[in-house]
Amino acid sequence: MKNFVNDLVALFQIDEGNTRVGVVVYSWFVTDFFLLNQYSTSADIQSRISSFTWQSYGTTATDEGLYKVRSEMLLPTAGDRADAPNVVVVITDGYSDNATATAVSIGL
Repeated sequence: MKNFVNDLVALFQIDEGNTRVGVVVYSWFVTDFFLLNQYSTSADIQSRISSFTWQSYGTTATDEGLYKVRSEMLLPTAGDRADAPNVVVVITDGYSDNATATAVSIGL
């Protein structure tokens, strides 16, 4: 999983300042994250991703991960830019344990 995410990061123009990346890791709760303004180079982002401990057990609280994105990451103080679109990519091992809460988290 880490290699896949690091390969994905390599596709974006991060070092030029065109793209900002934040990551939220979750299982049955948010286990780790970094905000959009914490790292400004691909190498730093990939290094941080490589340091994550991926949870391969428990439940899939997609709603909790998305809540963390909305409440802490997509804010100007966390590096969100009003003049740039927000794109959230969700990579999961299965279905959310709470489909209703997940739908609310994404505004459906």
